[in-house]
Amino acid sequence: MSTERRAPLDRRRVADTALRLLNETGLDGLTLRAIARELDVKAPALYWHFKDKQALLDEMATEMYRRMMAGVVLDPADTWRERLLRANRGLRTALLAYRDGAKVFSGSRFTGTEHGSAMESHLRVFTAAGFTLAQAVNAARTANMYTIGFVTEEQGVRPLPGELREGYDLEERARRLAEFPLAAEVGSLLFDDYDAQFEEGLELIVAGIGARYGIGD
Repeated sequence: MSTERRAPLDRRRVADTALRLLNETGLDGLTLRAIARELDVKAPALYWHFKDKQALLDEMATEMYRRMMAGVVLDPADTWRERLLRANRGLRTALLAYRDGAKVFSGSRFTGTEHGSAMESHLRVFTAAGFTLAQAVNAARTANMYTIGFVTEEQGVRPLPGELREGYDLEERARRLAEFPLAAEVGSLLFDDYDAQFEEGLELIVAGIGARYGIGD
């Protein structure tokens, strides 16, 4: 038996195993039974740590956040635009590291307080720039929800980097929509080069926030 299998079973170890399995099974195939089998324990043992699958997803999202922020140093001299761009670029990268990563993260509740430090730093940058606290929350939430929603759609087409879901061949799409030339033409704009798509959308969000609240850099 490996050293890992002899290690004490705790919430973080279960979440780590679940995240490793996620890339193989996807969220729908990730069951407590499969995780228990990987850990070489009986499924009921997991219920000592998680009352249900949502509780496990909460811990998985928390572990994803811990990994995302590991080694990140937040610069208090950031402008609000710089902070918003960096934070959401980092979030997208973190979510793309896992099959269905955005689905796991969406709607989950952090189980610890590790996020408090970064949240406090973000809010201070925004309020120092002239945002009210409510405006700062609206701005950060809007960008955050854009990123999670974008990656959810992105992973619906490309579950993992280099993997294309069946039915998204652009040439075939163009042939099927040949009688609608503009709709046929935009296939590459909708289902290709997601890096460029994300950046353009994020820039639109940031520009809109600045315009809405009348705050520059």
